[in-house]
Amino acid sequence: MLATKEKTTLIPPYGDKLVNLLVPSEVLEERTAYAGQLPSIRLSDRSVCDFELLATGAFSPLDQFMGQADYQSVLDTMRLANGYVFPIPIPLPIDDEVEVTVGQDVALRDPQNELLAIMRVEEVYNWDLEETAVKAFGTTDLRHPIVAEMHRWGKRNIAGPIEALRLPTHYDFKDIRMTPAETRARLETFGHQNVVAFQTRNPMHRVHEELTKRAIEEKDGVLLLHPVVGLTKPGDVDYFTRVRTYKALANNYYDQDRILLSLLPLAMRMGGPREALWHAIIRRNYGVNHLIVGRDHAGPGNDSEGKPFYGPYDAQDLVESFSEEIGVTVVPFRMLVYLPEESRYEEITNITDGVKTANISGTQVREEYLHKGQLLPQWFTRPHVAEILSETYPPRYRQGVCIWLTGLHNAGKSTTANVLTTLLQEYGRNVTVLDGDVVRTHFSEGLGYSKEDRDDHVRRIGYVAAEIVRHGGITVCAAVSPYRATRNDVRSMMESDHYIEVFVDTPLEVCEGRDTKGMYAQARSGKIKGFTGIDDPYEAPRHPEIRVDTIAHTAEENAHQILAYLLDKGFIRPHQ
Repeated sequence: MLATKEKTTLIPPYGDKLVNLLVPSEVLEERTAYAGQLPSIRLSDRSVCDFELLATGAFSPLDQFMGQADYQSVLDTMRLANGYVFPIPIPLPIDDEVEVTVGQDVALRDPQNELLAIMRVEEVYNWDLEETAVKAFGTTDLRHPIVAEMHRWGKRNIAGPIEALRLPTHYDFKDIRMTPAETRARLETFGHQNVVAFQTRNPMHRVHEELTKRAIEEKDGVLLLHPVVGLTKPGDVDYFTRVRTYKALANNYYDQDRILLSLLPLAMRMGGPREALWHAIIRRNYGVNHLIVGRDHAGPGNDSEGKPFYGPYDAQDLVESFSEEIGVTVVPFRMLVYLPEESRYEEITNITDGVKTANISGTQVREEYLHKGQLLPQWFTRPHVAEILSETYPPRYRQGVCIWLTGLHNAGKSTTANVLTTLLQEYGRNVTVLDGDVVRTHFSEGLGYSKEDRDDHVRRIGYVAAEIVRHGGITVCAAVSPYRATRNDVRSMMESDHYIEVFVDTPLEVCEGRDTKGMYAQARSGKIKGFTGIDDPYEAPRHPEIRVDTIAHTAEENAHQILAYLLDKGFIRPHQ
């Protein structure tokens, strides 16, 4: 249990009794001093989000990182060991090299080493990646962002009671960051029994505005506009931009006595139906009794075969099946289209043949408007929102992109990368080349060639590449990067269509024939251990964006193939 002034009974489980958030102020100084003497465990950004929502009662009836019994029960039954519905595992994984023993007190700190809490370790247990992936998220496909991420988690979880000393520090949007208790208190001032929550991790357009207003009217309630500002899907619009659009909408286009905007520091798993049920439970703790559940709610998109991970209405069906138990009913996300001749939105099921309609798909928003630097039409997006988005989204030819060349040693990656770099500069783009061997010299010094060290090396390249892309640059990365999970981890660091995987598909015997340094020969004789392609595997991409052949084609021809792809996607402009 999180430390409280008095024992909390979580019955009924959702929202009626919330965990007290901090140790009493009179003992805070003493406990902080004690924490300074303890060994520390550095939490990931994901675990920091989880800690904050545990500490404030947003995850009630869960009040600590899950022990083994709760973890297994959630995987198998979508319930905690005590029987309460809870569909998503909330573990605290620790790095493999961390030493911790049962009965020990440890200090929990954020990535910047700021002290958050004291944990009394009551359990240290192993977890199975494949079992968790299949049972919780329905897939082991590495295109699922949480599945790819789990490959870098430690193989042990720890659990035990927590004393929350302070919450994570937030300097932004303080006026709309509210705990469950604060949110419920604010909602009570509106004087409505019904509260409808809208979960969002994307900018809101007119159709979302119309949908939420209809839900308010239908339920005679108030809207809790509750966007996620923790971790969302890699590549999503940054939350600073999104929150600016939400504030503009809430302040200018809603009745002020019918809307409350509050931020949710949630680390999403993109877990589809299970995640939707989790969202409903969380919102119940914030005082909500209705949740708008969209098509493919919290879905991560398509798998490596191009098929959706989850069915379009699976999330609505699952939440509805638990509705009575958790006290939250589903408001379906109805498909609306715009009637230009009547200047209004209408449900698509009410449209008769011959009626003129207008609609813009998400792809069109990106490809035909944002990526071309054009403002979205006012019937689709409010002017305030369109202007904010245009500031964040320059035209596609000024946006960043990562071209990631992977293949065996001596496959031809670096040669192709150098030619491509010259061609891109001809088209007016600034390019940063991240060659695996060069990077290892400059900021992977000290790393060896174990699987763990290779993964760290690739992720370091990926991190730098993602920062370059985020700031609008092009980076060409040439690295063996032998493991699929790690390459997909890098893909998850940036928006998926801004990561272009190029498989330099050169057979092993050809690579050996090109080896002027004799490294393959040394590997075959046993002088070099763990050499990719000899005694350590190379996991070839199954679905690369581009595959190049260095036997039938020259490096220049292959570079032009990649260039043609970038031209087609709009990352460079044709010569004028």
